[in-house]
Amino acid sequence: MQIADLVEDQIVDGTLSEDEKAPSTNEIAAFSRINPATAAKGVNMLAEKGILYKRRGIGMFVSPGARERVLAERKAAFADSYIAPLFAEARKLGLGPDDVAQLINEHATPQTS
Repeated sequence: MQIADLVEDQIVDGTLSEDEKAPSTNEIAAFSRINPATAAKGVNMLAEKGILYKRRGIGMFVSPGARERVLAERKAAFADSYIAPLFAEARKLGLGPDDVAQLINEHATPQTS
C-alpha cells in the first residue's frame, strides 16, 4: 500500500525516528489528497506489523527498531524481486555466481571518460 510505503520511506531515510510521532491519518489524507479511511488503512497496516504503535489519546508513534525491521523486509523483497530472477536468467545463459558477480562489479564501477 502506498501510504504504508510513504511512512516507511520516512522511517528509512530518518525523517521519522524511533518514538517520534507519526503523521496522523488526517495529515496523511490531506497531504496525499486521499480519503482519511484510506490513510487509516495504511497506518493500521503499519501498526499490525509493529512498525508503529499507538499512544492512547495522543496518536501513532514509530516503534523502537522499526527502521531495522523495514530495512530487513525491504532487503528480502529486493532479493525476491531482483536477485532470484537475475540468477534464474543467469542459469539459462550458463552463468555461475562468479560470472554474475563479475558482471555486477563491471557495471557497478563508475566509467571514466
